[in-house]
Amino acid sequence: MKLKLSAPSKTLLKSNIQITGSKSETNRSLLLQALFPSIGIENLSNSDDAQVMQKGLKIDKGVVDIHHAGTAMRFLTSFFACQEGKEITLTGSQRMTERPVKVLVEALRSLGADIEYGQNEGYPPLHIKGKKITKNKVSLPANISSQYISSLLLTAPSLENGLELDLVGKITSVPYIKMTLALLSQIGIQNEFEGNTIKVWPKTDVANISLVVESDWSSASYFYSIVALSDVGSSITLSAYKEDSLQGDSVLATIYRQLGVETTFSNNSIEIKKTGESKTDNLMVDLADAPDIAQTISVTCFGLGIGCHLTGLHTLKIKETDRLEALNTELSKLGAPISVTDKDLTLKTSESIKSDVAIDTYNDHRMAMAFAPLALKTDLVVNDAGVVSKSYPDFWNDLRQLQFEVSQVD
Repeated sequence: MKLKLSAPSKTLLKSNIQITGSKSETNRSLLLQALFPSIGIENLSNSDDAQVMQKGLKIDKGVVDIHHAGTAMRFLTSFFACQEGKEITLTGSQRMTERPVKVLVEALRSLGADIEYGQNEGYPPLHIKGKKITKNKVSLPANISSQYISSLLLTAPSLENGLELDLVGKITSVPYIKMTLALLSQIGIQNEFEGNTIKVWPKTDVANISLVVESDWSSASYFYSIVALSDVGSSITLSAYKEDSLQGDSVLATIYRQLGVETTFSNNSIEIKKTGESKTDNLMVDLADAPDIAQTISVTCFGLGIGCHLTGLHTLKIKETDRLEALNTELSKLGAPISVTDKDLTLKTSESIKSDVAIDTYNDHRMAMAFAPLALKTDLVVNDAGVVSKSYPDFWNDLRQLQFEVSQVD
């Protein structure tokens, strides 16, 4: 599906939008529910990733195809490895077979797991025979994707002796690790995070409890961008959000204040409002704890005509696409003076934006949604726009609710 995007006729925006549950929280909660069926879940994400996670958890034998869902690949690897009697082949899209999983597989093997590679060493597909795991100490590099770490931590309470995880080096994406541990605490699982060591105690059952999934902050980022690029006075109210969020991407509220956008929390909602012009002409942010909002922020800065220097982006190389190179290519098409390395992005100040550019999305939902707000500045075409279903199936309809012109083209 190819879509053409144009700005609303009135760029003073006012709207209320409901966003479904966080993909990150949903998939963590689903895995815990599979281990402890007494858990209920409210406000589940309606994303593709959550749906393949739900389906995968119900399979005991055969092939589990998680398509593009990297979170599901990492989480299900540990889950199936520790489920005695289950025997599956865990696979996904062509891009998924190019995304490394060796660090997690080797950690699980050191605990006694039975996992073999189906094609290339270090990459999916994986042949997994579930076993009873009794060893309880393992180490991982601290600068890897937090999903590897969370994968082990989520499965840990089901292990006979729990788990002691030693992280070697400087830890990346701490908020996502804390999200996992907070969910464990909510269901009564004892855990401890001191220095670079995390301990999770074993538990055979938990009391009846309902987990309420907060709406997705990554999805909120696109509306922060829209408000930043719109007229002063524009506001969008999003629900349902918590001021004490578990999600690392909630740092958006602080970052976008520098771009003239204020956030007000009220009744499990946030109002994001354009209150003035950007307070900087060169935004400097370390996104090591929230790399998923790098695409949104860099596009916002380009639309505002300001520069930015974003660091801590080393995990973007192994996402749905190489997001740094994808940003370099697509922003360059629009005339942006941009440069990237394997871990950061630099955008120089520029006041001109090329029009009628077609944005390629590289099977990456965030590429489609991050660039969409630029329709406030120039007409755009978004190729393979249906890719948004991975995390936010309602995105294009919600843009129409804001009076954007969104039309399908041949």
